[in-house]
Amino acid sequence: MDGTSSISCYHCISEMKQQHPVMQRKYIGFSLGLTAFLVILLFADLEPGKPEVTATLAVATLMAVWWISETIPLAVTALLPLVLFPALGVLDGKAVSEVYFNHIIFIFIGGFIMALAMEKWNLHRRIALKLLVMIGVSPGRILVGFMLTSAFLSMWISNTATTMMMIPIVTSIVASLEERLPGKNITRYATGLLLAIAYSASVGGMSTLVGSPTNLVCPRILTLLYPNAPDISFTTWMIFALPVSLILLVAVWLVIYLKFRPREKWGQLDRAHFRSAYRELGKASHEERVVFALFLILALLWITRSGIDFNGFTIPGWSGIFRVPAYINDGTVAIFISVILFLVPARSQKGGRIMDWATARKLPWNILLLFGGGFALALGFQSSGLAVWFGEQLLWTKGINPYLILLSVVTLMSFLTELTSNVASTQMLLPVFASLALSSGNNPLLIMIPATLASSLAFMLPTATPPNAIVFGTHRIQIATMVRTGFILNMLGILVVVLITWLLGGSVLDIEPGVIPGWAGP
Repeated sequence: MDGTSSISCYHCISEMKQQHPVMQRKYIGFSLGLTAFLVILLFADLEPGKPEVTATLAVATLMAVWWISETIPLAVTALLPLVLFPALGVLDGKAVSEVYFNHIIFIFIGGFIMALAMEKWNLHRRIALKLLVMIGVSPGRILVGFMLTSAFLSMWISNTATTMMMIPIVTSIVASLEERLPGKNITRYATGLLLAIAYSASVGGMSTLVGSPTNLVCPRILTLLYPNAPDISFTTWMIFALPVSLILLVAVWLVIYLKFRPREKWGQLDRAHFRSAYRELGKASHEERVVFALFLILALLWITRSGIDFNGFTIPGWSGIFRVPAYINDGTVAIFISVILFLVPARSQKGGRIMDWATARKLPWNILLLFGGGFALALGFQSSGLAVWFGEQLLWTKGINPYLILLSVVTLMSFLTELTSNVASTQMLLPVFASLALSSGNNPLLIMIPATLASSLAFMLPTATPPNAIVFGTHRIQIATMVRTGFILNMLGILVVVLITWLLGGSVLDIEPGVIPGWAGP
């Protein structure tokens, strides 16, 4: 055997050793999920005379275990209700199929098409560098520049895409600093910069409906569980969640700067590196200008569609000009702008358009299926009566302070999503949390929206969110460093979400602690 073959075999063995724990976890997850499914289905009877209640719990348990262990791809597990609900008599196959595509899905599709258009014409990089030119010179300001850029972009495009885009810029900045500041160890500061990007991307994504996939789950499940529930519009979500994001951004900056700031003063730094990188992009192309204009129009249409009503101050929305305003939703707006992207010609490509299907095929269809599986599960909870059954089991919570319940739920959600998919966890638990709210005599929104926001408060582990995994993959961050820093931010985030719910819940979401609204009643 020659040297090359020996090296090749060595790498194969090493790879097998690394994959062994993963495969072991998947086999264990497969067995546990299937066993739990069969035990519940064959030996439990939650509601005598209503076998569909037990069947729904069995399916939910199977999906939960397989989602947590990732026995098969998450999107494939999400398809199980299409087979199991009709087979077990829980729901008609047609009804299950219909929830896999709805207006919430189209908000995601439209938002992602805009993100792909920005990426195609390099607009996201221009925005990032321009903000850094305007802000960053000192260590603190550079940190602010990267954080604001990451948070702002993540409000509108995938936090994964934002982090991926920011990594090469950070690497370039760090290399430049190492050249310009010889003899000064900036490794610690570089670690802080990377963590700040990941955390800011997650925090920024909390503030808009399209900023994080979990945000879109909440309004759809609310509608499935309570058809008469008020619409959670883009504006309503933003008014409630933006203060959470802003406070958390300040908290992230303080924690990162205090823990990772350089021990020695750098002296005066100029902005030459940022300006140079920005000049290399050249003059903004026609396509960039078009995409940026449509991006601003999309944001404006989303924000002003349903109007603003805050503490008696009302601004009517533009949807009122249509014959039936209720027919217009945020998904309508997203697809309208997406269609325009496919229509506007691209000057730099003969016969081309600003957006084409070759680029649009990059849409994460697996996430769309994951959404659909969660919506199907929520519909099963509602139609089978399992949501009511959970509510009856939680009647003991009546009389407990609503904000103590809220604190417990937000804490649970924050630490649970360190270990599991935050989308899957949100889809599984929101129906349960809705039942908990009703059983304790409260508005379901008091628990559901804060729990959804808490699913983005996962800062401790590389596996918790894609941004965490991306920055950990640079090999500049030790897992112990991420855990210690992330734990502090997890706890701060939990307190901020509970505090903002207490302060703004009544004025923005019409939540009165201890009062069940009419739309949530029997």
